[in-house]
Amino acid sequence: MQLKKIKIGSLTTPNNVFLAPLAGYTNCVFRQMCFDFGAGLTFTEMVSAKGLVYDSSATRELLSVTPEYSGIKAVQLFGGDPYYMRRAAESREIAPFDLIDINMGCPVPKIFKNGEGSALMADIPRAQSIVREVAKAGKPVSVKFRTGLSGDKLVTRDFALAMQDAGASLITVHGRTRDKIYSGPVNFDEIAAAKRAVDIPVIANGGVFSVADADELIQNTGADGVAVARAAMYDPFIFCALVRVPVPDKKQAIRTQLLRTREVFGERFATVFMRKMIAFYIKGMPSSSAVKQALFMCGSVEEVEGILSGINFN
Repeated sequence: MQLKKIKIGSLTTPNNVFLAPLAGYTNCVFRQMCFDFGAGLTFTEMVSAKGLVYDSSATRELLSVTPEYSGIKAVQLFGGDPYYMRRAAESREIAPFDLIDINMGCPVPKIFKNGEGSALMADIPRAQSIVREVAKAGKPVSVKFRTGLSGDKLVTRDFALAMQDAGASLITVHGRTRDKIYSGPVNFDEIAAAKRAVDIPVIANGGVFSVADADELIQNTGADGVAVARAAMYDPFIFCALVRVPVPDKKQAIRTQLLRTREVFGERFATVFMRKMIAFYIKGMPSSSAVKQALFMCGSVEEVEGILSGINFN
Protein backbone atom coordinates (compact mmCIF):
# COMPACT_ATOMS: atom_id res chain seq x y z
CA MET A 1 0.00 0.00 0.00
CA GLN A 2 1.08 3.57 -0.62
CA LEU A 3 1.97 5.44 2.54
CA LYS A 4 0.57 8.94 2.83
CA LYS A 5 -0.43 11.52 5.40
CA ILE A 6 -4.08 11.77 6.42
CA LYS A 7 -5.73 15.11 7.17
CA ILE A 8 -8.38 14.94 9.90
CA GLY A 9 -9.83 18.41 10.26
CA SER A 10 -6.96 20.54 11.54
CA LEU A 11 -4.80 17.49 12.29
CA THR A 12 -2.41 15.60 10.01
CA THR A 13 -1.15 12.08 10.69
CA PRO A 14 2.37 11.01 9.67
CA ASN A 15 1.00 8.03 7.73
CA ASN A 16 -2.16 6.07 6.96
CA VAL A 17 -1.54 2.96 9.08
CA PHE A 18 -3.53 3.19 12.30
CA LEU A 19 -3.88 1.12 15.47
CA ALA A 20 -7.60 0.49 16.03
CA PRO A 21 -9.07 0.77 19.53
CA LEU A 22 -9.01 -2.60 21.32
CA ALA A 23 -10.94 -2.96 24.56
CA GLY A 24 -8.65 -4.43 27.20
CA TYR A 25 -5.47 -3.98 25.18
CA THR A 26 -4.72 -0.48 23.84
CA ASN A 27 -3.51 0.99 27.10
CA CYS A 28 -1.04 3.85 26.96
CA VAL A 29 2.09 1.68 27.07
CA PHE A 30 0.88 -0.57 24.24
CA ARG A 31 -0.11 2.50 22.19
CA GLN A 32 3.31 4.00 22.74
CA MET A 33 4.98 0.80 21.55
CA CYS A 34 2.85 0.64 18.38
CA PHE A 35 3.50 4.33 17.72
CA ASP A 36 7.24 3.74 18.09
CA PHE A 37 6.95 0.88 15.58
CA GLY A 38 5.29 3.18 13.03
CA ALA A 39 1.56 3.45 13.70
CA GLY A 40 0.44 6.84 12.39
CA LEU A 41 -2.47 7.14 14.81
CA THR A 42 -3.48 5.20 17.92
CA PHE A 43 -6.70 5.27 19.93
CA THR A 44 -7.49 4.62 23.56
CA GLU A 45 -9.70 1.73 24.53
CA MET A 46 -13.34 2.74 24.19
CA VAL A 47 -14.35 4.98 27.07
CA SER A 48 -17.85 5.29 28.48
CA ALA A 49 -19.24 8.82 28.24
CA LYS A 50 -21.45 8.26 31.27
CA GLY A 51 -18.49 6.80 33.15
CA LEU A 52 -16.61 10.05 32.60
CA VAL A 53 -19.56 12.21 33.58
CA TYR A 54 -20.07 10.22 36.77
CA ASP A 55 -16.33 10.35 37.55
CA SER A 56 -15.56 6.62 37.40
CA SER A 57 -11.94 5.98 38.44
CA ALA A 58 -11.80 2.87 36.23
CA THR A 59 -12.88 4.98 33.27
CA ARG A 60 -10.25 7.64 33.99
CA GLU A 61 -7.48 5.02 33.98
CA LEU A 62 -8.25 4.27 30.33
CA LEU A 63 -7.23 7.83 29.46
CA SER A 64 -3.59 7.57 30.54
CA VAL A 65 -1.02 8.82 28.04
CA THR A 66 2.72 8.24 28.36
CA PRO A 67 4.74 11.45 28.80
CA GLU A 68 6.87 10.61 25.76
CA TYR A 69 3.94 10.13 23.37
CA SER A 70 4.44 12.69 20.59
CA GLY A 71 1.67 11.73 18.18
CA ILE A 72 -1.94 12.87 17.84
CA LYS A 73 -3.78 11.95 21.02
CA ALA A 74 -7.02 10.21 20.07
CA VAL A 75 -9.70 9.03 22.48
CA GLN A 76 -12.61 6.78 21.60
CA LEU A 77 -15.89 7.50 23.36
CA PHE A 78 -19.02 5.39 23.38
CA GLY A 79 -22.54 6.18 24.45
CA GLY A 80 -26.05 6.49 23.10
CA ASP A 81 -27.17 9.79 24.62
CA PRO A 82 -26.08 12.99 22.82
CA TYR A 83 -26.25 14.96 26.08
CA TYR A 84 -23.79 12.71 27.93
CA MET A 85 -21.56 12.41 24.90
CA ARG A 86 -21.20 16.19 24.72
CA ARG A 87 -20.57 16.49 28.45
CA ALA A 88 -17.86 13.83 28.21
CA ALA A 89 -16.31 15.50 25.16
CA GLU A 90 -16.13 18.80 27.03
CA SER A 91 -14.81 17.27 30.27
CA ARG A 92 -11.42 18.04 31.78
CA GLU A 93 -10.38 14.41 31.26
CA ILE A 94 -10.78 14.71 27.49
CA ALA A 95 -9.14 18.15 27.29
CA PRO A 96 -5.61 16.74 26.63
CA PHE A 97 -6.81 14.80 23.58
CA ASP A 98 -6.65 16.17 20.04
CA LEU A 99 -9.21 13.91 18.35
CA ILE A 100 -12.46 12.32 19.54
CA ASP A 101 -13.48 9.07 17.88
CA ILE A 102 -17.03 7.81 18.41
CA ASN A 103 -17.65 4.08 18.60
CA MET A 104 -20.70 3.12 16.53
CA GLY A 105 -19.56 -0.40 15.73
CA CYS A 106 -19.08 -2.36 18.97
CA PRO A 107 -21.05 -5.62 18.62
CA VAL A 108 -20.99 -6.70 22.28
CA PRO A 109 -24.54 -7.54 23.44
CA LYS A 110 -24.37 -5.45 26.62
CA ILE A 111 -23.35 -2.35 24.64
CA PHE A 112 -25.83 -3.06 21.84
CA LYS A 113 -28.78 -3.55 24.21
CA ASN A 114 -28.03 -0.17 25.79
CA GLY A 115 -28.48 1.50 22.40
CA GLU A 116 -24.75 2.16 22.11
CA GLY A 117 -22.02 1.00 19.74
CA SER A 118 -23.38 -0.76 16.66
CA ALA A 119 -26.98 -0.12 17.75
CA LEU A 120 -26.55 3.45 16.52
CA MET A 121 -26.38 2.23 12.92
CA ALA A 122 -30.12 1.54 13.20
CA ASP A 123 -30.85 5.11 14.33
CA ILE A 124 -29.16 7.54 11.96
CA PRO A 125 -30.83 10.69 13.37
CA ARG A 126 -29.57 9.90 16.88
CA ALA A 127 -26.12 9.00 15.53
CA GLN A 128 -25.98 12.36 13.74
CA SER A 129 -27.09 14.18 16.87
CA ILE A 130 -24.25 12.54 18.81
CA VAL A 131 -21.67 13.65 16.26
CA ARG A 132 -23.02 17.22 16.24
CA GLU A 133 -22.99 17.43 20.04
CA VAL A 134 -19.49 16.00 20.37
CA ALA A 135 -18.22 18.40 17.69
CA LYS A 136 -19.29 21.30 19.93
CA ALA A 137 -16.26 20.49 22.09
CA GLY A 138 -14.18 22.08 19.32
CA LYS A 139 -12.08 19.05 18.42
CA PRO A 140 -12.08 17.05 15.17
CA VAL A 141 -14.45 14.09 15.34
CA SER A 142 -14.15 10.69 13.69
CA VAL A 143 -16.58 7.78 13.68
CA LYS A 144 -15.93 4.02 13.58
CA PHE A 145 -18.80 1.82 12.40
CA ARG A 146 -19.63 -1.39 10.57
CA THR A 147 -21.35 -2.19 7.30
CA GLY A 148 -24.67 -2.81 9.06
CA LEU A 149 -26.37 -4.97 11.64
CA SER A 150 -26.75 -7.97 9.32
CA GLY A 151 -26.33 -8.91 5.68
CA ASP A 152 -29.86 -7.83 4.83
CA LYS A 153 -29.44 -4.48 6.58
CA LEU A 154 -26.36 -2.94 4.96
CA VAL A 155 -26.16 0.80 5.59
CA THR A 156 -22.53 1.65 4.86
CA ARG A 157 -22.98 4.27 2.16
CA ASP A 158 -25.92 6.05 3.80
CA PHE A 159 -24.33 5.96 7.23
CA ALA A 160 -21.04 7.32 5.89
CA LEU A 161 -22.84 10.23 4.24
CA ALA A 162 -24.82 10.90 7.40
CA MET A 163 -21.66 11.03 9.52
CA GLN A 164 -19.99 13.40 7.09
CA ASP A 165 -23.07 15.63 7.01
CA ALA A 166 -23.15 15.69 10.82
CA GLY A 167 -19.57 16.96 10.98
CA ALA A 168 -17.25 13.95 11.12
CA SER A 169 -13.77 14.62 9.70
CA LEU A 170 -12.89 10.95 9.17
CA ILE A 171 -14.64 7.59 9.21
CA THR A 172 -13.32 4.09 9.83
CA VAL A 173 -15.37 1.28 8.34
CA HIS A 174 -15.07 -2.23 9.75
CA GLY A 175 -16.04 -4.31 6.74
CA ARG A 176 -18.26 -6.77 8.59
CA THR A 177 -21.80 -6.62 9.92
CA ARG A 178 -22.58 -6.61 13.60
CA ASP A 179 -23.79 -10.25 13.60
CA LYS A 180 -20.43 -11.47 12.24
CA ILE A 181 -18.55 -10.02 15.22
CA TYR A 182 -14.90 -10.49 14.07
CA SER A 183 -15.26 -13.50 11.76
CA GLY A 184 -15.99 -14.00 8.09
CA PRO A 185 -14.78 -12.19 4.97
CA VAL A 186 -14.45 -8.41 4.81
CA ASN A 187 -16.96 -6.78 2.48
CA PHE A 188 -14.74 -4.76 0.16
CA ASP A 189 -17.67 -3.48 -1.89
CA GLU A 190 -19.35 -1.83 1.09
CA ILE A 191 -16.17 -0.02 2.16
CA ALA A 192 -15.67 1.08 -1.46
CA ALA A 193 -19.23 2.42 -1.53
CA ALA A 194 -18.50 4.54 1.54
CA LYS A 195 -15.30 5.85 -0.03
CA ARG A 196 -17.11 6.89 -3.21
CA ALA A 197 -19.89 8.60 -1.24
CA VAL A 198 -17.88 10.96 0.97
CA ASP A 199 -15.19 13.60 0.68
CA ILE A 200 -13.58 12.95 4.07
CA PRO A 201 -10.87 10.28 4.54
CA VAL A 202 -12.04 6.67 4.84
CA ILE A 203 -10.01 4.13 6.80
CA ALA A 204 -10.65 0.44 6.11
CA ASN A 205 -10.65 -2.00 9.01
CA GLY A 206 -10.87 -5.77 9.11
CA GLY A 207 -8.65 -8.73 8.31
CA VAL A 208 -5.27 -6.97 8.17
CA PHE A 209 -2.71 -9.50 9.43
CA SER A 210 0.06 -8.85 6.88
CA VAL A 211 1.34 -6.38 4.31
CA ALA A 212 -0.43 -8.42 1.62
CA ASP A 213 -3.72 -8.09 3.52
CA ALA A 214 -3.32 -4.32 3.73
CA ASP A 215 -2.49 -4.11 0.03
CA GLU A 216 -5.56 -6.15 -0.86
CA LEU A 217 -7.82 -4.05 1.36
CA ILE A 218 -6.64 -0.77 -0.19
CA GLN A 219 -6.71 -2.07 -3.75
CA ASN A 220 -10.26 -3.41 -3.43
CA THR A 221 -11.79 -0.51 -1.53
CA GLY A 222 -9.90 2.62 -2.57
CA ALA A 223 -9.71 3.53 1.12
CA ASP A 224 -7.23 6.14 2.28
CA GLY A 225 -5.62 3.90 4.89
CA VAL A 226 -5.98 0.86 7.11
CA ALA A 227 -6.64 0.27 10.79
CA VAL A 228 -4.94 -2.75 12.34
CA ALA A 229 -6.82 -4.40 15.20
CA ARG A 230 -6.37 -8.00 16.41
CA ALA A 231 -3.15 -8.50 14.43
CA ALA A 232 -1.46 -5.92 16.66
CA MET A 233 -2.29 -7.99 19.75
CA TYR A 234 -0.36 -10.94 18.30
CA ASP A 235 2.33 -9.02 16.47
CA PRO A 236 2.75 -5.30 17.20
CA PHE A 237 5.83 -5.43 14.95
CA ILE A 238 3.42 -5.59 12.01
CA PHE A 239 3.57 -1.79 11.98
CA CYS A 240 7.28 -1.93 11.14
CA ALA A 241 6.47 -4.06 8.10
CA LEU A 242 3.54 -1.89 7.01
CA VAL A 243 5.46 1.39 7.16
CA ARG A 244 8.71 -0.23 6.00
CA VAL A 245 11.04 0.48 8.91
CA PRO A 246 13.53 -1.91 10.55
CA VAL A 247 12.19 -4.26 13.23
CA PRO A 248 13.82 -3.55 16.60
CA ASP A 249 15.16 -6.21 18.96
CA LYS A 250 11.88 -7.93 19.79
CA LYS A 251 12.86 -9.29 23.19
CA GLN A 252 14.15 -5.93 24.35
CA ALA A 253 11.04 -4.14 23.06
CA ILE A 254 8.75 -6.55 24.93
CA ARG A 255 10.87 -6.25 28.08
CA THR A 256 10.49 -2.47 27.86
CA GLN A 257 6.72 -2.92 27.51
CA LEU A 258 6.70 -5.17 30.58
CA LEU A 259 8.64 -2.78 32.79
CA ARG A 260 6.80 0.34 31.59
CA THR A 261 3.46 -1.36 32.18
CA ARG A 262 4.50 -2.04 35.78
CA GLU A 263 5.69 1.54 36.17
CA VAL A 264 2.36 2.97 34.97
CA PHE A 265 -0.19 0.42 36.19
CA GLY A 266 1.48 -1.45 39.02
CA GLU A 267 2.84 -4.93 39.70
CA ARG A 268 -0.38 -6.97 39.63
CA PHE A 269 -1.78 -5.47 36.42
CA ALA A 270 1.56 -5.72 34.63
CA THR A 271 2.00 -9.35 35.63
CA VAL A 272 -1.45 -10.44 34.47
CA PHE A 273 -1.52 -8.27 31.35
CA MET A 274 1.94 -9.18 30.12
CA ARG A 275 1.47 -12.91 30.75
CA LYS A 276 -1.38 -12.65 28.29
CA MET A 277 0.47 -10.44 25.79
CA ILE A 278 3.62 -12.55 25.66
CA ALA A 279 1.42 -15.63 25.16
CA PHE A 280 0.00 -13.83 22.11
CA TYR A 281 3.45 -12.84 20.87
CA ILE A 282 4.77 -16.43 20.90
CA LYS A 283 1.76 -18.00 19.20
CA GLY A 284 2.94 -20.58 16.66
CA MET A 285 6.51 -20.67 17.95
CA PRO A 286 8.18 -24.00 18.88
CA SER A 287 7.35 -25.09 22.45
CA SER A 288 4.88 -22.20 22.80
CA SER A 289 2.45 -24.35 24.80
CA ALA A 290 5.03 -25.13 27.47
CA VAL A 291 6.13 -21.50 27.61
CA LYS A 292 2.52 -20.33 28.00
CA GLN A 293 2.01 -22.78 30.83
CA ALA A 294 5.10 -21.42 32.59
CA LEU A 295 3.98 -17.85 31.95
CA PHE A 296 0.61 -18.31 33.57
CA MET A 297 2.27 -19.68 36.69
CA CYS A 298 4.17 -16.40 37.13
CA GLY A 299 3.18 -14.28 40.10
CA SER A 300 5.43 -11.26 39.56
CA VAL A 301 6.96 -9.11 36.88
CA GLU A 302 10.38 -10.54 37.70
CA GLU A 303 9.11 -14.05 37.04
CA VAL A 304 7.55 -12.97 33.74
CA GLU A 305 10.84 -11.30 32.82
CA GLY A 306 12.66 -14.54 33.59
CA ILE A 307 10.44 -16.49 31.19
CA LEU A 308 10.83 -13.77 28.56
CA SER A 309 14.62 -13.93 28.78
CA GLY A 310 14.56 -17.56 27.65
CA ILE A 311 12.41 -17.02 24.55
CA ASN A 312 14.13 -16.96 21.16
CA PHE A 313 12.28 -14.50 18.89
CA ASN A 314 14.64 -14.96 15.93
